[in-house]
Amino acid sequence: MVAEDPTTDLNRFSRTLTQEVSNPAAQAMLYGIGLTEEDMQKPQIGIASTGYEGNTCNMHLNGLSVYVKQGIQANGLVGLIFNTIGVSDGMTNGNDGMRYSLPSRDLIADSIESVVSAQWYDGVVTVVGCDKNMPGAVMAMARLDRPGIMVYGGTIRSGHYKGQKLDIVSAFEALGKKYANNISDEDFKGVVQNAIPGAGACGGMYTANTMASSIEAMGLSLPFSSSYPATHEGKQEECKKIGAAMRILLERNITPRDIINRKSLENAFTVVMALGGSTNAVLHYLAIARAVDIPLTLDEIQAISDRVPLLADLKPSGKYYMEDLLAIGGVPAVTKYLYQQGMIHGDCMTVTGKTVAENLAEAPDLDFDSQKIVFPLSQPIKATGHIQVLRGNLAPTGSVAKITGKEGERFEGTAKVCEHEGEVIDALQKGEIIPGQVIVIRNAGPKGGPGMSEMLKPTSAIIGAGLGDKVALITDGRFSGGTHGFVVGHVTPEAYEGGPIALVQNGDRITIDAIGRQLTLHITDEELADRRSRWVQPAPRFTKGVLGKYIRSVKSASEGCVTDED
Repeated sequence: MVAEDPTTDLNRFSRTLTQEVSNPAAQAMLYGIGLTEEDMQKPQIGIASTGYEGNTCNMHLNGLSVYVKQGIQANGLVGLIFNTIGVSDGMTNGNDGMRYSLPSRDLIADSIESVVSAQWYDGVVTVVGCDKNMPGAVMAMARLDRPGIMVYGGTIRSGHYKGQKLDIVSAFEALGKKYANNISDEDFKGVVQNAIPGAGACGGMYTANTMASSIEAMGLSLPFSSSYPATHEGKQEECKKIGAAMRILLERNITPRDIINRKSLENAFTVVMALGGSTNAVLHYLAIARAVDIPLTLDEIQAISDRVPLLADLKPSGKYYMEDLLAIGGVPAVTKYLYQQGMIHGDCMTVTGKTVAENLAEAPDLDFDSQKIVFPLSQPIKATGHIQVLRGNLAPTGSVAKITGKEGERFEGTAKVCEHEGEVIDALQKGEIIPGQVIVIRNAGPKGGPGMSEMLKPTSAIIGAGLGDKVALITDGRFSGGTHGFVVGHVTPEAYEGGPIALVQNGDRITIDAIGRQLTLHITDEELADRRSRWVQPAPRFTKGVLGKYIRSVKSASEGCVTDED
């Protein structure tokens, strides 16, 4: 990508210059960091990195930010790198650290908004890796509404052990096998030590790759951004192209609110459904839509699921990894096919300065004869989308299920109530999780958890123990993109707010009906009302600090768990 004219005077687009003319102290400080008098006439671009050393998803992002800066400088702009936080979902899953994962999304959004606004940067590039980095960055870009581009740090390569391809979920499922005495100590250690070979986000169609793919389809990142692995040479080249793309956005004054609209949100969710993406996409796009004042609802998401089939055989429920998708043309090839079939809006603007249709004209075509990773519409893995919004007397304001069809579409069983995900692991070790149960994990919602923890550890352990097709699990918490099995999350109202999930008792009959989209507790209305009259709201687990503030400010999961609204 090349900017239209690198000599174009961009002063008229510069918020930074306007502020600095009237603030000699600002000019002095910018000279102090090494800018020249010539630099003072250039637009300044904030480069927000979520890089840090403690997580393979993010360990390389500060390095990618340097390549972004080189491309920005080469195109007559000033690039200034700053950092924001990240929380590793993989490392916090199954422990109390996971309470901070979803809140980190809004902290990321707040911090990027704060720096870019305070410094009066003319544009922003976000360089992001793990799950909450991406929606947090996009929420900030939407609030700021200055020219912006998201750069995905890239997927991880698959690990290998004894001829088997591995990823992060392999380690959790190995734990379940260990509880069931189905794996040796040597092989358990071998899986754990070889599942993650280096930099990059989790390799299947989990939350990071789901968000990266759909944000690319929405138009806020360059083509192939979601497809290149972290260690692929294409990732560095993408970063170096950002400067030319940013210059075009400045010249044409194209901002995120020109890109994020109802059509582009539909494009994003069409790709989520076709690729078998994470249920977390529901939560995050509700929040992204609210950031641009679009009243997206669960019912609108369900309508997209009704018309878009599941086409990709990707992990966690399928066989393949993101690196395999790149080999057949990546996300652009899939999006191009969907566009050719009339399922993608081609007239949406993107950060290339071109429309979706113009970008896709250069994308490769899928060859359905030479690969079995992505299937044609005439031969879908599931005729409708895998994400299903369920309601009923257990979820009056909605819940979100991930039903690929492989686990069935209806489950009825008896409730096994757990007040914490750790109780599931304890019960599994004691042999108390048995076929025919609906495991209920409650008080795990945004307020009750707090933080709406993911349930990857219990679901993976259940799969590893061989019970994945024999039990179901419902929760007012959420699931990792790596979760599969018969699971329903985001149950609202949550237990902490007195939702019906707080009233379930051991032995109650529960039906999960993905066809009728109902989540039903089989007790009478009178019994439900009696239980509600005796329910007492638990004390908040935190009253101060990040989680105390989160409990007081966070909205329901059905409203995206946003924290910046009354």
